[in-house]
Amino acid sequence: MKKVLVTGGCGFIGYALSKKLIEKGYEVDIIDNLSIGKEAKSPKVIGANFLGGDIRAMENIKDESYQYIFHLAALSRIQPSFVSPHLTFAINVDGTRKVVDYALRNKSKLIYAGSSSRHHNPMLSPYAMTKHMGEEWIKMYKNVYELNAEIARFYNVYGPGELVSSEMSAVIGIWRNAISNGNPIIIHGDGEQRRDFTHVDDIIDGLIRIAESDEKHEDAWELGTGKNYSLNEVADMFEYPNRKYVDDVKGNYRKTLRLNNDAIDRLGWQPTDKLKSYIDEIKLRNNRL
Repeated sequence: MKKVLVTGGCGFIGYALSKKLIEKGYEVDIIDNLSIGKEAKSPKVIGANFLGGDIRAMENIKDESYQYIFHLAALSRIQPSFVSPHLTFAINVDGTRKVVDYALRNKSKLIYAGSSSRHHNPMLSPYAMTKHMGEEWIKMYKNVYELNAEIARFYNVYGPGELVSSEMSAVIGIWRNAISNGNPIIIHGDGEQRRDFTHVDDIIDGLIRIAESDEKHEDAWELGTGKNYSLNEVADMFEYPNRKYVDDVKGNYRKTLRLNNDAIDRLGWQPTDKLKSYIDEIKLRNNRL
């Protein structure tokens, strides 16, 4: 049986990835400090081996020659990073450095969860800077120490299991929570910011293809649908009239959109635009309650 390690394996994407890997016959170990709060998933549900732990203390994790290490553990939102820049650095940079050392020492292939924020000025937020630094550290290790590693850049991930009442919730989850509580959905700025929303199932498929392929990317694999929507368009999909426009916030990009087709052309990855059907399912489910 092939053995893999998933850092952040109890989070939104890590949980979905761990379940899929187990379905494919992998033995999965998980590192997660369950710090995201009450929405952190119980690892017992998916049959993985829960190591607990924290990526900032990888020296406490027993050396194991994992075939793949999926490094998803991070503080993954822009706005909270302004409040906790030092914690963001400790986890996203120091933690990544320790995972890189662990992967190199154990001769494991590392797949790193990058961010589309890489295409914007990293000086705009602690989050963007730390994800940029993580990528650059991995690229240096690939070049200098021949680390076997690939970078996957995520674009605005949504889908079943997304956080809805956490400070780490993304816009779809935040709006779902507001609607369920009868509150207005908050739109920062004019709502014309455009986002490439990518379903979590497509992200998982992309990560596994990257891991199992011998293809090596000189930069990073871009995991986005290649289509974007304005926040106003997404709000219209919810058909919820109670919306409130407020001042824009720091670090809020005007546009995200997948920049290349490498994952499609070289890995056979086929993302699909599921956003409207996903929102329609949410609305139907809410109407049944």
